[in-house]
Amino acid sequence: MLILGIETTTKIGSVVIFDSEKGIISEITLQVKMNHSDTLIKEINSLFEFSGIKKEEIDKIAVGLGPGSFTGIRVGLGTAKGLAYSLKKPLVGINTLDTLVQNVSETDKIVIPLIDARKTRVYYSMYKYENGAIKRIEEYGAEYLEKILENCDLNEVILTGRGSVVYREFIKEKFGEKLNFTSLSNSFLRASHLAELAINKKEDNIYELEPFYLSKSQAERMKIEKGE
Repeated sequence: MLILGIETTTKIGSVVIFDSEKGIISEITLQVKMNHSDTLIKEINSLFEFSGIKKEEIDKIAVGLGPGSFTGIRVGLGTAKGLAYSLKKPLVGINTLDTLVQNVSETDKIVIPLIDARKTRVYYSMYKYENGAIKRIEEYGAEYLEKILENCDLNEVILTGRGSVVYREFIKEKFGEKLNFTSLSNSFLRASHLAELAINKKEDNIYELEPFYLSKSQAERMKIEKGE
């Protein structure tokens, strides 16, 4: 099975053609100053050019649903829906935190993926390996990082994700050197992880699949403040 994976929920965009038996065929991961809307189609076209695979050969399309950047989520989901519709391929949506936690190999510690939501606030959840498979043990949430960590046994936690990079010095200042972090190269989202999660996931309804937001956008907050 060939899967096209699209991950644009953070500043780092990642796209992949993934073979369910052979693994990565072609993957591009970029952090650029431009918006994903300016680069995503070029990246996808490059995947097919480099791999020699035709778009019609794809069996499934997987896309990151968030939480994360409101604009990035919409760009990725909109592009994935357009491709799924035009190519008549099944579409699968994957929660971004579920993708991010795949950065951490099997461990007996609790894994907390963090996505920066600004001003020391993060999107997060908590996961634990059980019988070789990683399971979510807490609901997805949006909270201030300090509040999350003050309720944890810091020696038994591993942090990953862009939030763990952005706030690393803040974390060390507040909690010392007790915490464990994944390496910088294993702290960002990869479309290959998303695509692998999508292999056995049931197809979503292209018309009903929606972004996964944990907080309101700035525009929505301004409307509420104005009483609109």
